[in-house]
Amino acid sequence: MPNSDRYYTPQDSKDAMRQIEKLFNKYKDAPITQELVTYHQNLVNRLKTDIMAAAKQENVPARVESINSMIAVMERWLKVRMAGNPFNGRMKNFKFVGDESLPKFKRHVHKMNGSSGHRSSRH
Repeated sequence: MPNSDRYYTPQDSKDAMRQIEKLFNKYKDAPITQELVTYHQNLVNRLKTDIMAAAKQENVPARVESINSMIAVMERWLKVRMAGNPFNGRMKNFKFVGDESLPKFKRHVHKMNGSSGHRSSRH
């Protein structure tokens, strides 16, 4: 297998940002280890250097702001996780989305007539 098939090659800076966002959302709840911290710092370094330079070269100021937002979220993740606290939320559209802003689904519990103590949930 040639090396060109082994690694992911993004088409532009937005494609690379999507890939990093997807990877971050996969490992954000994983137990913190030295390998994970090293991997995370490598991704943040890629955002700061390679992808930032590509976004500036593409001359898209909104993308540069999105990269800065991603860097801020990822650095805050590291601080929160190193303190031993859970990171409640995820990254969506290159920004932090907390659990409180995710949709909540209502559930109405219906007590059935009968002698059993079971409850039926009707959606």
